[in-house]
This record gives sequence, structure tokens and C-alpha cells, in this order.
Amino acid sequence: MQKIDFLKEKVKELYDEHNEKLLFHGWHHVQFVSKKAVEFSESIGADTELVEVAALVHDLNYVVQENSEPEAGSELRAKLLTEAGYSGEEIMQIESVVSEAHTGRRGHIISEEGKALSDADSLFKILPITPILFSSKYITENKVDIYKLSNMIVSEQTPLLAEGIYFYTDLAKERYLKWAKINLDLWTNVQESLQDEDVKEMLAVAKERGIL
Repeated sequence: MQKIDFLKEKVKELYDEHNEKLLFHGWHHVQFVSKKAVEFSESIGADTELVEVAALVHDLNYVVQENSEPEAGSELRAKLLTEAGYSGEEIMQIESVVSEAHTGRRGHIISEEGKALSDADSLFKILPITPILFSSKYITENKVDIYKLSNMIVSEQTPLLAEGIYFYTDLAKERYLKWAKINLDLWTNVQESLQDEDVKEMLAVAKERGIL
């Protein structure tokens, strides 16, 4: 069995064990990001296997700790990668790609592999179905509220779009940039609505009644 196949099997087993708590960052997310990351990496000539491996392990921090940064998953990533046969040098490369692709810290200078992973991960967040089907799952998984989620999305996405680096690959830009802009407009409007006193009261009542 190839290293990557062994790793994929072990990572999926781990996600199966934590399926009930990983409502947003679960195997459905990891599998999608892995497939799209490979597609984006091929379009720019990046190291496709490195990208796929990084995609498979990029969100293991959520297995370790809710609402955490990538570093929280470093030890678990190293353990799984070592078991799969990856060398210390390879693990360092993978860790670097995972870190630089993280939405909250990425900038203009990023590796080709980081670009591919970042674009795939960002795409999941701005799929038109994500606000409808998965935003509430994010809130439950990470124990945050709609105020914190909307603030995080708008504060992270606004500068990335303004600087032209929400997506890095031409393929992602051509296909999906319009979704990113619409998604930011949506969450900006969510922020605005949350300042309305009647909306605040309605949400408070819904929370009191156990609806939210």
C-alpha cells in the first residue's frame, strides 16, 4: 500500500470516530478539500502528492481541540504521517503548507502547494450551499455564536478580496471568485442585521425557547 493510501485510510478512520462532533470540519469537508486541492495543484504545476497529503491532515487540530489554530494538530499530524512512512523532512514540508494556507494568516508570499490547498479550503467556505447547510454546524462544533462567526468571516475575507488573493490559482478565480464576493456580501448583511434591535430581541427569544 502506498503511503498516501495508508494515510487516507487512517485519517478517515479518525474522522469516523469523531463524526458526531466534527459537524463542519468533518470527513465531508476534508474529502472535498483534498479533491479540489489536487485539481488546483495540477493547474499550476505544484507537487500534487504533497498538496493532497497536506489537505488530508490540514484540519486535524479540530479533532484535538474545538475552535483551534493549525498548530493544535501538529503532534497528531506528525504521529499519523510518521505511521504512514513520511520522513521528518517531509513532515516539516507538510506542516509548512498547512500553516501557510490557513485563512487567518495567509498573504501574498505563499508556496504553490499552499496556494492549491488554500484555494480548495476557501472554496468550501464560499460554496453557495455552505451558509445554508453548514454555518449552523460550524457554530455548534466550535461553540461560537452568529455574531462571532460573522465578524470572523468579514474581517478575514474583506482584505483577502481587496488584495486579490482570496484565490491564488487562475482556475479558482475564473470559476469561483463570484461566489466569494457574494458570500462576503451575505455575511456583511448578516453583520448589519445583527445590529438591529428587533433582530437582537428576536434572537434572544429564540435562544430562551431553545430554538437556537
